[in-house]
Amino acid sequence: MDEMTAFVMDGAGGAERAAAEGRTMRDLAPATGFAWINVDFSSAAGLAWLDRAGLDPIAREALTAEETRPRCTVHGEMALINLRGVNLNPGAEPEDMVSLRLCVMPGRVVSSHRRPLSALDDVMEGLRNGHGPTTPGDLIARIALRLADRAEPVVARLNERLDDLEDQVTTEAPPELRSELADIRRVSSVLRRYMFPQRDALSTLEIEELGWLGQRDRSRIREATERVTRLAEELEAIRDRAQVVRDQIVDFRAEAMNRQMLVLSVVAAIFLPLGLLTGLLGINVGGIPGADTPWAFWAVCGLLVVVCLFQIWLFRRLKLLG
Repeated sequence: MDEMTAFVMDGAGGAERAAAEGRTMRDLAPATGFAWINVDFSSAAGLAWLDRAGLDPIAREALTAEETRPRCTVHGEMALINLRGVNLNPGAEPEDMVSLRLCVMPGRVVSSHRRPLSALDDVMEGLRNGHGPTTPGDLIARIALRLADRAEPVVARLNERLDDLEDQVTTEAPPELRSELADIRRVSSVLRRYMFPQRDALSTLEIEELGWLGQRDRSRIREATERVTRLAEELEAIRDRAQVVRDQIVDFRAEAMNRQMLVLSVVAAIFLPLGLLTGLLGINVGGIPGADTPWAFWAVCGLLVVVCLFQIWLFRRLKLLG
């Protein structure tokens, strides 16, 4: 994506690439239609253009803010909108969402970002193919819909990963399965944290009384809002399902530990009386029965076996042994 890209829309679906260097927003605004200028403000050229573009100080600050959350703020006929899109750049994590800042005014739209955003590429590709928006509101709706389009495969992959984990959950949960589950919960929580504010931002824009926002634009923004709402609800469902899987793993591990503790307790209970008998016969005092009898050792061994068999029978009767 270029440091600075400008398009002039004729209001009838046509779009033409324009040069933004050395020109202000007023210079770019056509008599009919509107202009869209997209700026990468991490570059020196993009930041310099924003400085001399003739922007309202509030808009200039909003377009270059370091940290943003999805929101929509209206100042007269100017709307400041922050949106977020999944990060599909090579080597990046999708949940490390990319911020898109928008300043929308009659006849002019300025967008800014620090990192490339695939949804913007999709919209610009449509412009190059002759499918341009007719109004600034139409452009915002297209961007919001493309952001949702790009997020849907990411949410679908989370669902698939969770489906696989649910099939793998057994009485034994290997560490890699628990690590995969933790990653799914983390990603879904991060995405969800931005989806609900994005829904609120689009809902706010839809109901604002803005002259450049037509009824058709509001309908398309409403559609984008519903798409974002559905994604947010799916992410919430993924988080809840992941919690259920985690509870199952915890229950399985607790049950396995209880069985192991039961076995250890039964073994200890079996050897306790045997240890008591051998301890009594091993004390170094006079009067030990059988001390002078040659077969006394074997008699004691037989007694211990009988006691052990009786205990096993008793534990089985009490259903302490399987």
